[in-house]
Formats: sequence, C-alpha cells, structure tokens
Amino acid sequence: MADSSPVVVVTGANGLVGARVCTALVERGAQVRAVVRRAGTAPDLAGVHEHVGDFADPDLARDVVAGASAVVTTVHPMGSDRQVQHEVAVQGTPVLARAARDAGVPRLVHVSTAGVYDRSPGVGDVREDSAVVGADGGDYPVTKLDTDRALAEVDGLTTLLVRPPAILGAGESSVWNTLRPAEVRDGERGANPAKAFAWVHVDDLASLIADLATGAVADADDPEDGPTAGGTTAVVVAGEHATWRDYHGTVCEALGVEPEWTDEPVWTGRLVADRARRWGWTPRVNLAAAMAELRTGLSG
Repeated sequence: MADSSPVVVVTGANGLVGARVCTALVERGAQVRAVVRRAGTAPDLAGVHEHVGDFADPDLARDVVAGASAVVTTVHPMGSDRQVQHEVAVQGTPVLARAARDAGVPRLVHVSTAGVYDRSPGVGDVREDSAVVGADGGDYPVTKLDTDRALAEVDGLTTLLVRPPAILGAGESSVWNTLRPAEVRDGERGANPAKAFAWVHVDDLASLIADLATGAVADADDPEDGPTAGGTTAVVVAGEHATWRDYHGTVCEALGVEPEWTDEPVWTGRLVADRARRWGWTPRVNLAAAMAELRTGLSG
C-alpha cells in the first residue's frame, strides 16, 4: 500500500519558526523535506529529511517540491540590508513558489509578518484588510510586503500569507526571548508602557502553519471560513492582548534593571486574529505562560 502521509517542504528548517514547524508536522504524521543552507542543521527527527542548498536555485527548487503536498517558506534575512532582503525574499521566494505551482503542489504557506500593517499612533485595531505600510515603512516590513505581493502574482497555487507579530519562544536566535533582551541588558531600556505588544508563541504559530500545510483547514468560498482555492489569503495570528509594560517590564525585572518609561505617542490597538480562530486555531500559550518562559530563560 502506498504511503499516504503528507509530504511538506519547509525552508529555513533550522530556524526558530522552521524547526518548530518541522516538529508540528511530524506530530501530524507528515514527512518533511527540510531545506537548510548548512549540512547537519535540520531537526533530528524521524520523518525529517534534510536537503542542503539554496531554495532559490531553480534546480533545487524543482527537485525538492516534486511530489510534495505543500510548501512552507520561513526564510527572510531580517537584519540584513534592504538589498539582501529583497534578493533573498522578494526575488528568491517566488522561485520556489513557481516550482511548486509547476509541480502541482496544491498549497504554499508563507510566513509573512503583521509588520506589514500600519500600526502608527492613533490607528485602531488591525485585521487582515487593514491599511499596510507605505514605501517608507522600514526595510523589513516593506520587503516582507513586497514578498507577499510577489507571491500573490504566482497564479495556479493556493497561497496562505500567515502574519504573526512578535514571536515569543526560547531559542538562541529568538528576537524577543534572546536578542531584544540582550539589547536591554546593554542599556536600551526606553519604552512607552501603554504601547500595544502584539505577540504569538512560536509553538502556537507552528501549530497553525502545520494545520494549513496538511490540509486540516479546508478551502472555502469565503476567506473567513478558509483559504481561497487558487488564490492568496492572508491570516493574522496573535495571542491575547498585551502591552510593553507586560513584555519590557518582564525583561527588565528578569535582568535586574529598571525600565525607562516614556510617553511618546504609540499604537494602542489590538491585532485581531478572529479569522484564524474561525479556521479552528486556538492558541494554547497564554500571556502568563509566555512571560514565565521569558523570565525563566533570562534568570537562569
């Protein structure tokens, strides 16, 4: 009898999000083709098969998507200059998307960001159809948005743009559990406590991505009920509402330093994830648990 397990390609499989996605996929019985740049860095899990190379290489892209059920893309060189971000994400990711389309892969799940939305002071709650940033919105948000738009131009493929805000979770490469706290330790301690801190835990994010990649969320005519078949559908994914008093205060407390509270105008709205919840997603990590994990990691 032929193996009916889903076969899912995951780029950036050694990263914070990619590695957790691999784990979530294996838990759902999928076979994972983990694409990494360096040999020996893919998760060491039964069902995960490492593929080394550049996903934007047309030959590797064609080979790795052959016979796959879905493709998950997680790579974006955040922190690199704008040109590098453009080359890797805006130009490179569609190469893999077109290869998937040509191979008959039904779904592509792309990790975008809620940073594409305008969250200026005075802007209210933000949903999938809210206004996006302009050309001056910053290198990361703009190149992320340009990548989303480039993927939307790849027709004949059901594309999911998953848009998380700050991603919490332990890991050496974690921006919010490791890198940002290091900046606070070095003296960057200013923040307005009222500013909204939109967040999601990496395990909850990975759970939604794995459900989308394995077809647990069915296509629908209305994007509020599920992805649009053959089209591009955005979905915001976020945990419960929090502020910078919650996050920055926890970091400073754990590090034994005093926060420097400011009062400049800030965004105080909510990132609304009702669409993801209607699709059946329920986050399991609440704010208290996320802050406890953060505190433990910094105090240990």
